[in-house]
Amino acid sequence: MKRLEGKVAIITGAARGMGEAHARLFSQEGAKLVITDVLEKEGKELAEELGENTIFVKHDVTSVDEWANVLEIAEKNFGAVTVLVNNAGIAGVRADVAELDYNEYKKVMTINGDGTFLGMKTVIPSMLKAGKGSIVNISSVSGLQVAPGSPNAAYVSSKFAITGLTKMAALEYATRNIRVNSIHPGAVKTGIAPAALFDDPAALEPIPMRRIAEPKEIAYLVLFLASDEASYITAAEYKIDGGMTAK
Repeated sequence: MKRLEGKVAIITGAARGMGEAHARLFSQEGAKLVITDVLEKEGKELAEELGENTIFVKHDVTSVDEWANVLEIAEKNFGAVTVLVNNAGIAGVRADVAELDYNEYKKVMTINGDGTFLGMKTVIPSMLKAGKGSIVNISSVSGLQVAPGSPNAAYVSSKFAITGLTKMAALEYATRNIRVNSIHPGAVKTGIAPAALFDDPAALEPIPMRRIAEPKEIAYLVLFLASDEASYITAAEYKIDGGMTAK
């Protein structure tokens, strides 16, 4: 039996990068999927490739109405949602606090923080109907500790917010068979990580494994937490950073 057989999942920010890797692995493991992103062309192409059990919905995670639409499509086509992966997020421009534009700060906080909150708020009622659920929130090592090299204060603040939201929801729904966990990647080969990191020995120095993670390496952890194999895990923080935060 496949590891996500019988599960209905929503994955945000799934058109490329880590979200695409999550979607591909979930599809292989038997999940019925609604994948969302603002990148319509890439999202539609991925859904077509993954087949009839995957639907793409263009989706701004900061919109209450668009979240309601995503849930409606998922329930209409596949039934109650049992897995939510809040993956969508942005890093924003590199700037110190005094130089960071307030509108830029609000944009990063809204997409990363509000987007995660709205996802949980929208989907949890569907999980309650199903009698079970697993929510996986993608934070960052910057949501556990502040380190040089983080893009900006907005990014760090939003990722810490995700960590707190995760723990609060996990405690609130622990007796109702809904698990909520956060994943904290270090540098990953996506559009967010600067390309120079991939080959620059100096940039890799803080990482004991001396390399950048592949998106699929994060996806395997997401898969585990979404599956019934993680049935006694909630409110947990999973670092996946090649040992970077061990120092």
